[in-house]
Amino acid sequence: MKTRLDLLFLLGRPLGPVYGMVMKIRTLFYRHGIFTVHQMGVPVISVGNLVLGGTGKSPMVRHLARLLQSSGFRPAVISRGYGGMACEAVNVVSDGRSLLLNAMQAGDEPFMLAKSLPGVPVLTGSKRRLPAARAEKEQGADCLVLDDAFQHLAVGRDINIVLFDSTALTGNSRIFPAGPLREPSSALRRADCFVLTGTTGANTKQATKFAARLREQFPEKQVFLARRKQYQLYSEAGEVVSCEDVPAAAAFCGIAHPERFEQSLKELGISLKLFTALPDHFTYTQKSLQTFCKKAGEAGAEVLITTEKDIVKAGELESSLPIFTARFEVALPKAFDRYILEKLQKK
Repeated sequence: MKTRLDLLFLLGRPLGPVYGMVMKIRTLFYRHGIFTVHQMGVPVISVGNLVLGGTGKSPMVRHLARLLQSSGFRPAVISRGYGGMACEAVNVVSDGRSLLLNAMQAGDEPFMLAKSLPGVPVLTGSKRRLPAARAEKEQGADCLVLDDAFQHLAVGRDINIVLFDSTALTGNSRIFPAGPLREPSSALRRADCFVLTGTTGANTKQATKFAARLREQFPEKQVFLARRKQYQLYSEAGEVVSCEDVPAAAAFCGIAHPERFEQSLKELGISLKLFTALPDHFTYTQKSLQTFCKKAGEAGAEVLITTEKDIVKAGELESSLPIFTARFEVALPKAFDRYILEKLQKK
């Protein structure tokens, strides 16, 4: 996978500056009113990133929704609904009381968020101002959290959070397709704060150096480091499973950085007989799961392990082996929570 990306970045090097210029012009059009920025009637928090791939946006969105909920707000989560089959202008995944769409309709990440956030409406739509307006008017939301919205400039925001993965950081620092950047690094001026996610003992040194660079370049902006808590395993019945009690296992996932999931399972002491990395947002079918169960059994595995993001789709299928789910939460400093709440109070 990495080799293919490196080849793509090499071949795309001549086009990187062109794409970067297009993104700069697009930003200027929004800034000067040529493209409309729609302002909502309630505070808006945007969670996004500068770099392609996973940076822990969903755990961050979930953390923010729970923080707002526990602080007396009525938040709603707004997502594009990537990978979901529902294609209405507004798709209500959850009204805060019931799940109204399944994972295939909603997309794996919106469904995962809706399932783990009781009392929080989750809506999707390609033009996010429309589900945002619906959440405000019909769901009674008094605060909106936009998922993966740093580049979605059509909706105004009061707090702009940009995430960086503490291991990948900015890669080769080139703009797509020459590298992993979605737009030039000058776009970071739009951010209010930065969060380095997935900080571990192995990457703390480089994450700290990168945080220092951000503080030097943007002294007026806050920078936070977020640890990734250790994975917790759950049975099909939703019960916590001790890692010591896990028999020989086969793991599979369709996420942005599968190698980190594999490494985490090994660090937990789980005996992995087989590990299968699938494309991000992989669409599971009964046939694909049966094939994997067969290979897992042949490798000597007695159970399957997958991520919370994958289980929302794979868990709806029949499996000949028990499937355990590995979940993790982002561990943010208290200073980050105070920063968010203080910013909202000022708004």
